Amino acid sequence: MTTPSTTSATPKAEPPPARSVLLDAAFLRLWSGTTASGLATWALPFVLGLAVLARELGPAGLGLLLAARTAGFLVAVAVGGVLADRHSRRAVVLWSALAAAAAAPLLAVGLDRSLPLMAAAAALAGAGQGACRPAFQALTAEVVDPARRQRANAAITLAVRVSALSGPALTALLATVLGTRALLLGIGVLWLAAALVPGRGKRRAPAAEPDVADGGAPAAESRRRPSFRAEFLEGIREARRHPWFLAGLAALTAVIATGYSATGVALPMISRDRYGTEWVLAMATTAYTVGALGGALLVARWRPRNAGWAALAGLAAYGFAPVSLMLPVHPAVVVAAYAVAGVGIELFNVPWFTATQREVAPDKLARVSSLDFLLSYGLAPAGLALIAPAIDAFGTAPVLACCALVCFAVPAAAAALVPSARHFASK
Repeated sequence: MTTPSTTSATPKAEPPPARSVLLDAAFLRLWSGTTASGLATWALPFVLGLAVLARELGPAGLGLLLAARTAGFLVAVAVGGVLADRHSRRAVVLWSALAAAAAAPLLAVGLDRSLPLMAAAAALAGAGQGACRPAFQALTAEVVDPARRQRANAAITLAVRVSALSGPALTALLATVLGTRALLLGIGVLWLAAALVPGRGKRRAPAAEPDVADGGAPAAESRRRPSFRAEFLEGIREARRHPWFLAGLAALTAVIATGYSATGVALPMISRDRYGTEWVLAMATTAYTVGALGGALLVARWRPRNAGWAALAGLAAYGFAPVSLMLPVHPAVVVAAYAVAGVGIELFNVPWFTATQREVAPDKLARVSSLDFLLSYGLAPAGLALIAPAIDAFGTAPVLACCALVCFAVPAAAAALVPSARHFASK
């Protein structure tokens, strides 16, 4: 079994790479595939929203499709992690992206004709998205050498943020000349690119089989695979070997479930009721994305001495967003707070992904990554579902205060209580 190398409390600084990762053809293929998958993932709910505006889909139908996609994602992200550790990561990317691509024409056929068909297709799209996420994460570790992974992860997240910034305007422009069905088929083309463009990673050595002559199990028995459940639980055990990972995941999950919920529910309401305009909503969400772009550019080159503490401080900066919504401040303060939150989230994300790729056993990396996506993104809908009733019951200011407190306190507790969180490195 492959095990991660032992690291000291203060890891040695990695030597600067001799060649930029952006000049590596294998990485550029991987980057193109992940960018295509990220753009397709973002575009689907936006295009379905355009279908509601065109009266080709009702609001209740939109909710059903988004719920089906989320359900497909949550189921497949766990299965995909096991498959990506059991088989070729490249093959898992291929088949999961092809499944998402196949969902696009089904959505187009069902539009304004069959909501059950669209729901099944949305679940398939979510499953493809969920299965490819941990596979892409593990494939990055195979394609990029350790010294260049932080820049590689920054380049990937930079592409995602650029897509989020330019995607709405581009899609709205295309919608003026193309129908919703054509846009859905375009999402399928993006998934085809995600399936076909990335290259192969490094070949992993198969696990050695015990020899009968040396007292090992018979060959047939040794080749018998554990169940999916057993292999997923093995991934959980690997995650538990890294206290910094558990602490960081708890902090990330808490911030997404509360801070993101404030963005999704409270920001539109406050933009309308307090400021009387949608401008604040649009500018704050744009500022968040621009801030994230700046954070990705910064962390591509910045190597703080205490990388884990710096990352958790960046994550805690999301608390400024709900704080700005609590107070009767000028709209510019709200916009600035969301820009700071955007910078902070990437100061966390890039070192977090890089540390996971470095510290986790390579043969269990996809399963640990799937646990990351399963909890952090899986609990986000629960936060969104609970915050609106909580605001109705307790008022906007107390709920936002609780969200801000969680965003500040949980990352701080992770940094203070878990020694290995200082460097995101196991001792």
